[in-house]
Amino acid sequence: MVYKTLDELPLVLKVEQVAEILEINRNTAYELTRSADFPAIRIGKSIRVPKQGFIDWLNQPKTVNL
Repeated sequence: MVYKTLDELPLVLKVEQVAEILEINRNTAYELTRSADFPAIRIGKSIRVPKQGFIDWLNQPKTVNL
């Protein structure tokens, strides 16, 4: 699904949705969920990302590694 605004995002995102939104592959999205500053929640074997945490993470200043 293509989201046109942040308001259209579900309250909780799956890793596949995060990958689609960020235009990265699924494996990279799973690596991102292991980052200390990324707001991933583990529920059993599932990983979910709260919408507001994801938005807050997007708005944080990032360091670019070249």
